[in-house]
Amino acid sequence: MRVSIVAIGKAKSLSPDLHAYQARAGRYWALDVVEVRQARGKAAAVVMRAEAAAIRARLRPGFVRVAVTRGGDRFSSPELARWLRRLAEGPAPGVHFLIGGAFGLDGELRDACDFRLSLSSLTLPHDLARLLLLEQLYRAGTILGNQPYHKGPR
Repeated sequence: MRVSIVAIGKAKSLSPDLHAYQARAGRYWALDVVEVRQARGKAAAVVMRAEAAAIRARLRPGFVRVAVTRGGDRFSSPELARWLRRLAEGPAPGVHFLIGGAFGLDGELRDACDFRLSLSSLTLPHDLARLLLLEQLYRAGTILGNQPYHKGPR
């Protein structure tokens, strides 16, 4: 199954860690990370609409679309691994995880997604959200492969 992270902005401060976890997660998933240019402006609604249009232009047909948002459903790491396994066994060719910019994801784009995933109830910078997601994708791969990285219950 293809796993795609479509994120607003270039990763700067966490770049070495992002690349490390992207390489690790890439052992388990056909993974790509798409960086979409951050829109400029003072009005949040205008910025989010422009970013949503740029994100939509990068989405592949048939992929499950997941909005990464603090208001989404929460999974434990093993639950996320099982959810990804079910997706991989299903008809969709892949999954897009969508990470918004400084103002979050546009409401229309978020509502058009098939699923909403929360990484935390805290507000996270988009670089940190991307790092957490990549680490969890790596962890999910190790859980599904019965490898020793995950120390908690499976």
